[in-house]
Amino acid sequence: MGSKNKLRRFNENETFVNVFQPTRQELVIKEYGLKGKWNTTFFKNENPIVLELGCGKGEYSVALAKKYPNKNFIGVDIKGARFWRGAKTAVEENIPNVAFLRTQIELIDHAFAAGEVDEIWITFPDPQIKYKRTKHRMTNAEFLTRYKKILKPDGVVNLKTDSEFMHGYTLGLLHGAGHDVLYANHNVYKQEGSPEDVTAIQTFYESQYLEVNKPITYIRFKIKD
Repeated sequence: MGSKNKLRRFNENETFVNVFQPTRQELVIKEYGLKGKWNTTFFKNENPIVLELGCGKGEYSVALAKKYPNKNFIGVDIKGARFWRGAKTAVEENIPNVAFLRTQIELIDHAFAAGEVDEIWITFPDPQIKYKRTKHRMTNAEFLTRYKKILKPDGVVNLKTDSEFMHGYTLGLLHGAGHDVLYANHNVYKQEGSPEDVTAIQTFYESQYLEVNKPITYIRFKIKD
């Protein structure tokens, strides 16, 4: 993507009512204005809040919002030029129950209050295979601690990935730490009885993976104290 196109998207994001781009200072040093108030201030209802972390183009968040109008969805990514597409679609199609937050996932517990989130989706994250990149894996113990802070006591996390490495790493970590694995499958499209909300919605890249018969893995789990 050219720099002019990126700049145009950044500028357009500024005009979207469903896009929020707090600075690091607003999140870490100050008390972020929407923290604990996403439902009352933006969504104007008390419906469950679902996050998609590393939402990319935002098509998964938008599709979930269309499918579940009685839930509120927030796509989170540091790359605003990517989720511009999802935000623009939501504005054009008047989808009121989806928003986008531009921030680093490491700061997620500064953007949401304790127990504010009902569910988290992590869709096709970078598996960070090299050992020195372990700290960036989105299901490592440190990230799980952050997710636990913002999730309701019975809140769940969904991991959907094409990476067998990420699937195995996460499953091993969850079992080793005593977390509650509710469902796990290393080829969710080939398994009868797979959760419908997992197979009914596909990202752009996911559909490409499926065309070449690349297995899509899925884990649904609860984080224990």
